[in-house]
Amino acid sequence: MLPKKNPELEIGRNSSLYFAIGLNLMLFFSWQALEYKTYDKEDIDIGVVSMDAQTEEDIPIVEVNAPPPPPPPMAISENIEIVDDVEDVEESVLESTETNQSEAIADKQKVIGIGEVKVQVVEEEVEVAFAVIEDVPVFPGCEGLSKSATKDCFQQKVQEHVVKNFKYPETALDLGIQGRVSVIFMIDTKGYTVNVRSRGPDKILEREAERIINLLPKMQPGKQRGKPVKVSYAVPIYFKYNDGI
Repeated sequence: MLPKKNPELEIGRNSSLYFAIGLNLMLFFSWQALEYKTYDKEDIDIGVVSMDAQTEEDIPIVEVNAPPPPPPPMAISENIEIVDDVEDVEESVLESTETNQSEAIADKQKVIGIGEVKVQVVEEEVEVAFAVIEDVPVFPGCEGLSKSATKDCFQQKVQEHVVKNFKYPETALDLGIQGRVSVIFMIDTKGYTVNVRSRGPDKILEREAERIINLLPKMQPGKQRGKPVKVSYAVPIYFKYNDGI
C-alpha cells in the first residue's frame, strides 16, 4: 500500500520562493557588511563641549628702576644789604642846538664875497628825435652830403643793414610766428647805438630784431645847435614767410 502525500504539505512547491527570499537576505547582509564603517572615538563629535581648564600664562614681572624723586627745594634766604648812596652823580647838561633870532640876524648880516661863490656847470644831456634834429647822425658812407641828402642816406643805409643782417629764426618758422617788430634805439653823443628796445608779436622776433640793430656801426653823432646830442630813431622790421616754402 502506497503512502499518500498531503498536497498542502508539499515542501518543494514553494522552494523557488524560499530560495529568492534567502538570496535577497544574504545579499542584504553582505551589503551591510561591506558598508559598515568604524570611527575612532576621539574623532567623533558627540556634541559635548569640552571644558578643559586653560592654563594661564604667567606674566613676567618687570622691575623698573625709577629714578629717585628730586630733593625738595631748599629755601634761599635773601639778605638785602642797604648801602648808603654816598657817590654824587654828575648830571650831563644837554645843550640846545636850536638857534635863536639874534643868531639868525647875525648870519644874514654876514657878507659873502664874490670870489667865494663857486659855480658848477652841469651839462644837460638832451635827447632829440630824428625827425626834428638839425644835423642828423652821419652813417658811414654818407659823409659830405647836404642835410636832406644825409638824412635820406641814413635811412637807406639802415634799411640796407637790416636786409643784410636779417635772419628768420628757425624756432619762429617751426611755430609759424610772423609779424611786425617796431625797434626804437638811440645814437648817443659818441655815435654808438644804445638803449635798443623792441615790441612785436613774440619774444623770439623781438630778440632777433634787437640783434640786428645792435650790429649797427659807429656813426658821427647828431648835433643840435652845434653840440652833439642823443638822437632817437625807430625802424620797423617785418618777419613774414611764404606758406609755399
